[in-house]
Amino acid sequence: MAEWLYEAGIGEARAALVDGDEILEARIEREGVGPRVGAIVAARLVEAGKAPMVALDWPGAPMASLTGLPSATAMGAALTVEITRMALRERGRDKPARARVAEAGAVIGDGPDLRARIAVTGVPVTELRATAPDRLEQAGWSELIDHIRIGHWPFAGGALWVDATPAMVLIDIDGEGDALALAKAGARSAAAVIRCCDIGGSIGIDFPSLPDRAGRQAIDAAVDAALPQPYERTAVNGFGLMQIIRRRDRPSLIEQVVLDPLATDAALLLRQAERAVGAGTLTLTARPAVIDHIAAHPAWIDMLQNRTGRPVQLTADAASKGTGHAQ
Repeated sequence: MAEWLYEAGIGEARAALVDGDEILEARIEREGVGPRVGAIVAARLVEAGKAPMVALDWPGAPMASLTGLPSATAMGAALTVEITRMALRERGRDKPARARVAEAGAVIGDGPDLRARIAVTGVPVTELRATAPDRLEQAGWSELIDHIRIGHWPFAGGALWVDATPAMVLIDIDGEGDALALAKAGARSAAAVIRCCDIGGSIGIDFPSLPDRAGRQAIDAAVDAALPQPYERTAVNGFGLMQIIRRRDRPSLIEQVVLDPLATDAALLLRQAERAVGAGTLTLTARPAVIDHIAAHPAWIDMLQNRTGRPVQLTADAASKGTGHAQ
């Protein structure tokens, strides 16, 4: 039976929809990433015209593009807006959040957090503790993060190469043998990755070329059977290319992990530290950038000390690779 596993980690909440030992969907929500979808925020108009922009009353005064602005609104006007898409990080550039003018009487407040969003799915939620068996790890959490980092997802008979470009997420199906069998297996695997990582926006899948129309229609059907709605797609063309469009309200797991490797490693190191066995000083060792990132959030260190009952020491090691270690 499927269930959500939820973990309120330090600096990062994480959740996985699991069925047996398989992760069907994975989500993370990091501290301090800006207002969530559905947040009602005070704002100030800083740019009018065809592309209005507002400065949000939020730490760091992030910008957001705005729709629904009355034409007579003056520059500098105070507004109340609703966030319709979170800010997005892309390779080489960032995209500001999107907002619309809030309905009259809307109350200032942040949008639903990850815990609230998985609760409304109707699937049972199990909250995990660091002192209990690590069910996330048993389901393959670390392997999932590794696949995302490398962009390589093996499946029986082949593998996917996944790359989040500024234009779209590209999924290349690689393998040997019968082209139709490979394409069908790749379609199922690609759909699983899209669902698991909540990939939105424009997605391109490069299938092995299939000369006959019946084969291409079989691939279309395989994608439709494996990928939950809503989405729009093209048919596979003669070059083996399919484009899928999905709603994009917040960063995908791939964008979060790949485009912010520092936050990824810091969160994984803190997760490891919560589960470290032993007594006395808890030492976290990692490359300097990771240690500096954690040190810049003293509340995380306090939380780790409170959860483990051990004093925490941060040690920068220039020779350390990846996440580092805690002991």
